[in-house]
Formats: sequence, structure tokens, C-alpha cells
Amino acid sequence: MRDTRRLRLPRLSIRSLPGLLAALLLPLGLLTPAAAAAPPPDATAAADPVRIMPLGDSITGSPGCWRALLWNRLQDAGHTGIDFVGTLPPQGCGIAHDGDNEGHGGELVTNVASQGLLPARLAATRPDIVVMHFGTNDVWSNIAPDRILAAYDTLLAQMRESNPDIRVLVAQLIPMNPATCAACAQRVVDLNARIPAWAAGAHTSRSPVVVVDQWTGFDTATDTYDGVHPDASGDEKIAARWFPALAAQLESTPGDPGDPGDPGDPTLTCTASFRSVSVWQGGYQAEVTVRNTSAVPVRGWTVTLRPADGARVTQVWNGALKPAADGTATVADAGWNGALAPGASTAFGLIATTTAGPAAPAATADCAATPAS
Repeated sequence: MRDTRRLRLPRLSIRSLPGLLAALLLPLGLLTPAAAAAPPPDATAAADPVRIMPLGDSITGSPGCWRALLWNRLQDAGHTGIDFVGTLPPQGCGIAHDGDNEGHGGELVTNVASQGLLPARLAATRPDIVVMHFGTNDVWSNIAPDRILAAYDTLLAQMRESNPDIRVLVAQLIPMNPATCAACAQRVVDLNARIPAWAAGAHTSRSPVVVVDQWTGFDTATDTYDGVHPDASGDEKIAARWFPALAAQLESTPGDPGDPGDPGDPTLTCTASFRSVSVWQGGYQAEVTVRNTSAVPVRGWTVTLRPADGARVTQVWNGALKPAADGTATVADAGWNGALAPGASTAFGLIATTTAGPAAPAATADCAATPAS
């Protein structure tokens, strides 16, 4: 009787097939190097997004619609690898945007510092850049600038402990003029005058601290709905002021001094226009707007200012002042506001003393630009 038992071959699992095929093909020279080796990791994998924390009070978060405008302006400019972060969710605005934020309505920066509220928020969000407009409620509560700036010190130390390479954009606060606080307007001016020096002392090449002037050109009568919180016009102005400073951080590496360029490039032009803001006995406040009128970007600018009637510039913010004995004031950009695209503008503020009478302040202003690298 014929043996009808089937010949049993070893069972091959699916996992063994590639090895078996390789063994069969190798003697024939048919196994290519690419097939013989494991594929390399994908070198084109997208980099992690830059994490940006909007930090502050209700001006930042309730609903803080300037954040939506800023987000979309950054997207339109090609800065798509970003992530707005915060422990608070979006709060409306009706504009598609990344609404995560750290704008807690009613908070005082002095309380956030003294109560240690920020470290847990940093741990949950891990920001690379902080955009901070913080201190309005402290001003309203008549807390002295020294205490507010000490709170800034505390928060900055906590940020750097969370991320030694963190970059911080700190605002000179928008004006405030609530019906219940007649002194608040001047208190904001007093605090804002101190912020540039604080930032200069806190700045490092590894962890830059950049001042963004949100005060100049902002009008509580037209840009807020209650003397404190921005309306649609105010949101536009706040976003417009944050944008160039934040875009510059997204385009640069901390600690990179860059190429100083050739300041004598004849193809570069810029203009500087002087505007009086307020006048008092013996002095005035003014604003100078710098505009790139070239067809190419510039990476820096210098304004030569000659005040009329013997006035002397004694203080500048959002610029670096170098006064001369004859009253001429040379003001260079502050770094963060030096880079200007064609047609773009920025501004710096100043205080001047004068012995002139009630005539309106005036000055001539010349501008020289530095080419972009």
C-alpha cells in the first residue's frame, strides 16, 4: 500500500520571509545595497515648532484679540512653524488662530511672583519665547515701579530656570485712563520709563530681553472701550507693535551678532519724522517715526535729531541715545526694532527739556540706514 503521508516542511513565518529571500538572492548578485541595509531616518522630518507664550492679564487673555491678529500676521509672513502656548484656552474673537495663552484676567504681576504661580505654567507649556504685557493691575493698585520690576526679575529667573535659552519680549504698557483712577495715566508713564533700563540690565546674548513700545501712538480715547482694555483699533495697534520684534526673534539665533553690513550703501534710504505728544512747563514728550523708504530691507538705523529752541533730549526709549554738547541727539535702533522691511516703520519716544515759551516743540531729523545681511 502506497504511503499517502504528506511531506511536512518547516513552517515559515511571515517574519522569516525577508531573510529567506535575501539568502536566495545574494548568490545571484541581485540584492542591492539599499535593500540590504535598513533605510536611514527621514532627514526631512519637520522641526519642533517654536513655542510662544503670551503672558499677562486681561489685556492679553480676555479675550486678547490682538493675539489672533498677531498669529495670522505671522502666518502670512511665512512663520508657520510656531505654537502659541498657555494653560488657558482660546477665548473667542471669531478669528481662526492658535488661542492658547497665559493671560489671566485681574492678575497682578507682583502676586504672580510672590505666590510662585508661574513655574507650574512654564512646566506645562515649555515656551521658547515669552511675549509679556504685564503690570496694568499693579499700576491700578498703586504699586510702585520698584516692586513691579522686582516681580519682573522673579519671573525672568523662573523663565530661565525652565529654559536657559528663553527669549522675552516685554512691553512698555499701553496707556490707561479709567474713570476711577485719575492717577493711573501718569503711573503708566512712570513705569514705562523704567522698563528699558531694567531690560538692558537683564539682557544676555543667550537669553535676550527685548523691549517693545506698546505705549507710543496708542490713544485710550480711540483704542480702548473703557480707558483700559483695547477695542478693535487697539488690538490692531498692539499686534502691529509685537509683530516686528517677534518676527525678528523667529528669524535669528540668540547670541549671533550678525553682519554689521555697510552703513554707507547708497541704495538705502530711511526717513525720520518728529511729532510732539505732550508739553509742560520746561519740557515735552515727542515721538519719532522711522520708515524704511528703500526697495530692500535694512537691519538697522540711526537718527540725528536737532531739537529747536535750544531743547535738549534727556531720555529715549526704544532707541540708544548719544547726546552732543551742541544739543544734537544721535539715536540708534534698540536692536529688536532695527530690522525693517521695505516700507515698514517703527518709532521711538523721547523726553526733552527746554527753556522756550509755549511754542510747539519742533526738531529736524535725518536718518541713515544699515543694510540687511
